[in-house]
Amino acid sequence: MDFSLSDHQKLIRDTVRQFMENEVRPGVRQRDREARFPVAEIKKIAELGCCGMITPEEWGGGGLDTISFVLMMEEVARVDAAMATSLSVTNSAVQPPLLQFGSDAQKKKYLTRMAAGEILGAFCLTEPQAGSDAAGIQTRAVKCECGYRLNGTKTWVTNGSVAGCFIVFAKTNPEAGGKGITAFLVEPGFKGFRVGRHEEKMGQLSSPSVEIILNDCEVPADNRLGEEGQGLKIALSALDGGRIGIGALAVGLAQGALEESVKYAKQRRAFGKNIAEFQAIQWMLADMETEIEAARALVHNAAWLKDAHPAKMGASASKAKLYASEMVNRVVYKAVQIHGSVGYSRETDVERMYRDARVVSIYEGTSEIQRMIIARELGL
Repeated sequence: MDFSLSDHQKLIRDTVRQFMENEVRPGVRQRDREARFPVAEIKKIAELGCCGMITPEEWGGGGLDTISFVLMMEEVARVDAAMATSLSVTNSAVQPPLLQFGSDAQKKKYLTRMAAGEILGAFCLTEPQAGSDAAGIQTRAVKCECGYRLNGTKTWVTNGSVAGCFIVFAKTNPEAGGKGITAFLVEPGFKGFRVGRHEEKMGQLSSPSVEIILNDCEVPADNRLGEEGQGLKIALSALDGGRIGIGALAVGLAQGALEESVKYAKQRRAFGKNIAEFQAIQWMLADMETEIEAARALVHNAAWLKDAHPAKMGASASKAKLYASEMVNRVVYKAVQIHGSVGYSRETDVERMYRDARVVSIYEGTSEIQRMIIARELGL
């Protein structure tokens, strides 16, 4: 089995790393403190092709493989996990279902602009009373002379205050349960659409998570994505790809925490020598490195299967997301421990990384949901 990267994949990794170090790292701490979205930075990274990497060239994307997308995500998250979350949603949760289920007119209107980074995408599934239970959503869509009227509230919408295209899931046939859900492409300028409260979060502060309120929101019939009743199928297909992206984010964030810890351990002195010389610190760093490599292998395997053998992918995305998301929380815990009291200070990057990591085992499907999917593959 060959795990080596192609020259082109290495070039993508190195180019994004250089961009993140030069253009993003200098301002990441201040943006976190101000909970400010990286508008200029997203615009610049879009010029590198990072907003539509896996979308085909005919629709304005890079037409690249999923491994290349994963490498980009790792490098972005290594410096700024919040920025990586925004890029993951638009790349892997919004564009693939639009590519698979959208009409040519929809692709021309929305997909090409998202792939170019002109607009960002947002994914509106979660509601106040429906998170892991996607079939339990209460938002309704009723046919009318304008097409459809949508009523309901969506929560925890990543990119919600900055997106130009929202995939919104609503029930067109409530009696049918999960089979009565339909997907719609909604613009923020549609009548009846409103951005509500911004979540005051623990971490990833510069990635906006907002409430979306639909009050008789008028959506043209041409903006229905796929057929009526296909919504749950569309949502679940999007989450598979999204989980690979979040797995890569976890690997990148953990890698950044490890690098900060190695650097600090070589500088910090205690009892007459650098703390890197103490076996207790060495073993923590060794465990961090080993877990990161294990998670990276799972994520890269899922990405490779998605392209080469999609029918065999099965629960691979869930395995990668489960392990990587729980791994990053163990790694950032050790990173703060290695830094000691200074690791608890907002003057260090590992403090931000610690806060940013906690949500990774929750969004795009909790660890418990991933375990259910994996158990199902075992025939349980």
